[in-house]
Parts: sequence; structure tokens; C-alpha cells
Amino acid sequence: MVTVDFPTARRIAVRIVLGQLALTLCLALICYALAGAFAARSALLGGGINVVASLAMVLLAFGNRPGADAQAVARAFYVGEGVKIAVMIAAFVLVLNTVKVSMAALFGAYIATFLVYWVALARSSSAFVVTQADGRNP
Repeated sequence: MVTVDFPTARRIAVRIVLGQLALTLCLALICYALAGAFAARSALLGGGINVVASLAMVLLAFGNRPGADAQAVARAFYVGEGVKIAVMIAAFVLVLNTVKVSMAALFGAYIATFLVYWVALARSSSAFVVTQADGRNP
């Protein structure tokens, strides 16, 4: 069984969102330097979609108090993931139907910010504690 305490998980989740935001800003600057304002705006929109969606998930999933029962915590995570997906879809529909964008910059930044999650998860794996079924550490 793998467990992680609630405050640690919340800190990791907030760091992921902040990492996505920082990467979005860096990618926008790189796009501006290499291809101009149009590409920079597209990168901001692509990365921003993932930042906003991730932030919505974090706010909903970690809205429970640390002492909440397991069912309430699980429900909050399911709702958070559902809202995250809905926000992403709505944001992509809105952006693609209302703003002229560089598809490469938009999707490149979106994918790059999505990868932040996996890198952060791998780096913070030491925060997770593996326990046996009887609750002891192996």
C-alpha cells in the first residue's frame, strides 16, 4: 500500500501548478525570442489552459480538511479530475474558435506543461511511503 500525508500531497500539487506556470512563462519568452509575439501568445494560451485546469483540480481535490473520511477525499479527487477535463475541453474550444494561434506553440506548450506533472511526480516519489497490509513499513 502507498500512502502520503495530506499536507505533503497538497504541497506537491501546488508545486506542480507553479511549475506549470513557470514553464509556460519560460516557453512564451522563448517563443517570443524565436518567432515573435504571435507564437508567444499561443504558448501562453496553450500552457495557460493546463495551468488553469490543474489549478481547478487542486482546489477541488484538496478542498477537504486533512481529517476527512476516505470516501469524501476520493469523491473530491473524482470531481476535481472531471472538472479539470471539462475546463481543458472548454478552454480549447474557446481558444480554437475565437483566437488565431500558432498550433505548434499552443500544443507544444500544453504538452510541455502536461509533462511537468510526470516529472514532479517522479521527483517527489520519496514523499510516498510504502506500507504492508498490516500497516508496517517493509
